[in-house]
Amino acid sequence: MLSLDDPHWGTLAGGYRLPYDPRLALQSLAANWTDAAAWDELWNELHHQGDVGEASYAAVAVLADVAARVAVRGWEVFALVATIESERHALRNPRIPAWLQAAYHAAWSELLRLALDDLRATQDPLVVQSALSVVALAKGSTKLGVLIADLDESELAAMLEESRAWTEHYRENVSRPTD
Repeated sequence: MLSLDDPHWGTLAGGYRLPYDPRLALQSLAANWTDAAAWDELWNELHHQGDVGEASYAAVAVLADVAARVAVRGWEVFALVATIESERHALRNPRIPAWLQAAYHAAWSELLRLALDDLRATQDPLVVQSALSVVALAKGSTKLGVLIADLDESELAAMLEESRAWTEHYRENVSRPTD
């Protein structure tokens, strides 16, 4: 894990390409994982219209550690880290700084484990979608991870209609294979 005392924190930029120190929001989540204001702040500051910064990568390292200590994670952590990882690949965004690479990669190993654990236990469609995105990204299937993360229900329906004539050939309300 990246220490919250690391001197680099004060030098990092967020999604607006301006200095942003996410430590207060991260500490709020460590104390109260469901702190909506902290999640809103991180969503707003760590990425903006496809831009991410070094603060975004550093926050991923801390989020993975905090997420490992909570019993019920929800979709937010998986969706946020998937967004950051997806945008990390955009040419306009900075690379992970050398001093942060080990912590970032370790965080992604932990995020993969957490996503797989949560997939076993959840029926929440937002958790399923965001955790599947994390699994794909962690396994190096970047395009698939980005696609899963970005699709909303209407886009998925349109894709399936176009490629499979879904409403003509498939039943909608079928039980799960484990039911």
